[in-house]
Formats: sequence, C-alpha cells, structure tokens
Amino acid sequence: MDDTSDTRQLLSNRIEQKQQAVRSYLGRERPKRNKLSNISVVGSALAAMLTAGPAFGGTGFTQALQGVFSLGDDSIVWRVLCLGAVLLSVAAALATNFANSHSIADRVSAAETANAQLEGLRDTLSFGRIDTDEALKLYQQYVAQVAFVDEVPAR
Repeated sequence: MDDTSDTRQLLSNRIEQKQQAVRSYLGRERPKRNKLSNISVVGSALAAMLTAGPAFGGTGFTQALQGVFSLGDDSIVWRVLCLGAVLLSVAAALATNFANSHSIADRVSAAETANAQLEGLRDTLSFGRIDTDEALKLYQQYVAQVAFVDEVPAR
C-alpha cells in the first residue's frame, strides 16, 4: 500500500467513521446495560428485605404490620410480603438473564476498548508514527472486535 497523505487521510476517515458508529452504539447500549444491572441488584436486594422481616421478626413482625395497616388477618401480611418478594425476584432474574443472553456487558466493554484503540491509532496515524500498512492491519484487528456494531448511516 502506498504511504501518501491521501491514503493516510482515507484510513483516518475510516477510523473516524468506525468510531462514530462505536460511540453511537455505546450511547444506546450503556444505558440499557446500566438499567438491567440496576433492576437486577435492586430487585434482589428488595426481595431479600421483604423476606428478612418475617425471617428475623417472626410473628411479632407480621402482627406489627397487621396493626399498622389495620388488617384483619396477619396472613394477608405474609401473602403481600411473599408476593412482593416473588415479583422482585422474577424481575431481577429476568433482567440478569436478558443482559447475559444478549452479552450486553461484554459487548459494551469490547466497544469501549475498540473505541480507545481506534483513538490511539488515529492519533498515531495522524502524527506519522506508523506506516499505513501497519495501521491498516491494526484497524482491521480493532474493527473485528466490534463486528456487531453497525455502521452509522451517512447524513
């Protein structure tokens, strides 16, 4: 491959386009990853809290809740606590499994790494610290790590 400034600029433009696509991907997927992670953690913690009261306080705890909410039967307290724990546990399990089945965390990490690598490559290329053939090989390696990232459509 020739090492002219036009070729370097062409490769630099391709690097920038791929970085735009990766940044766009990260802008969509980071919030999704964070939301699923938060649902999983908070759901699990709240489910544990709903079961901790009766586990540690026993009938005294449920009778106290029965009195606070003016319920006729303490079995209603047990049912509500159990139903809440089940619903929160299911939400946490679904969020965890959805995130894992789509490898969201792994893909976001790969995209973040590739974005940093492409940034470094673009800088190195623009300062002439690397020949074009070597830069192209590195570009192909970095892009292969994020094959799941679609190109950003031209505007």
